[in-house]
Amino acid sequence: MNSNLKVNYCGIELNSPIVLLSGCVGFGEEYTRIDGFSNSDVGAVCLKGTTNEPRLGNQPHRIYETPDGMINAIGLQNPGSDFVINDILPTLDKTETKFIINISGSTIEEYGELAKKFDQTDIDAIEINISCPNVKEGGVAFGNDPDMSYRVVEICRQNTTKPLITKLSPNQTDIAYSAQRCIDAGSDGLAVINTLMGMAIDIDSRKPFIGNNQGGLSGPAIKPIALLKTHQVYQVSKKYNVPIIGQGGINSAEDAIEFIIAGATTVGVGTALFYDPLICHKINDGISDYLLRNNIKNISELVGSLQLNDFSSPCDS
Repeated sequence: MNSNLKVNYCGIELNSPIVLLSGCVGFGEEYTRIDGFSNSDVGAVCLKGTTNEPRLGNQPHRIYETPDGMINAIGLQNPGSDFVINDILPTLDKTETKFIINISGSTIEEYGELAKKFDQTDIDAIEINISCPNVKEGGVAFGNDPDMSYRVVEICRQNTTKPLITKLSPNQTDIAYSAQRCIDAGSDGLAVINTLMGMAIDIDSRKPFIGNNQGGLSGPAIKPIALLKTHQVYQVSKKYNVPIIGQGGINSAEDAIEFIIAGATTVGVGTALFYDPLICHKINDGISDYLLRNNIKNISELVGSLQLNDFSSPCDS
């Protein structure tokens, strides 16, 4: 791996700015079965969303392909935190890359319990998924309420010394304000963005294709939105040196570079892996070529280098 691709994210040294996104790579072993794929091509792997107790997930269909993307509603299917800690984490090859656990809860208390459990493991960081229904508060998603987001991050901060990364929902009015609240509560990093809510309908049955009726839209279709949200969050996070994982529709080196220019320190790759499992190596090579052509010594020099257009015009005079 080229040294110009090394980045520091929340105090963790990564060999590449690429982070494999939660829900797209299982518990870190699925893509290692593919010839030519290596976890050493990525800076970190974010493991599948984990809850305290095992979950079977939603009824099928859980995935539906859309133009330039896909909708998923897996429903946090996972074997539960105890199994992940005792049976999965010890099997991970930690010499190749870093590993981040993604935690999800139905209550604020569950988030705190999960943070405490994983604090006692050798996981490198904890990502907080605050896009889950809040059962105690009438089914409102934690991530769409900045005050609820604050409370979730706060209880996690009280229960771990590991780096905390909060995954922000785009399905809210002011993502920058939500970012500020999460930083105030103790978040060390931010992931921008989670999926957008979407639907697809079977016109013959007149029913949604997804068994859960709606799901999260990911892929190239959401990239322009994710870029804007990353830039908006960066305006807040840069004041506190809180780094961003920029994500949403990245499927080329050019896409990744756009997110970094917008303010992301690292970039998340997920949906693109389903049609090109070897894409990470290509993205790394493309970023390295760009840095070389532009005489940039390290990728960190590119972070947040966006130069906005001047709104003034000769016609205004």
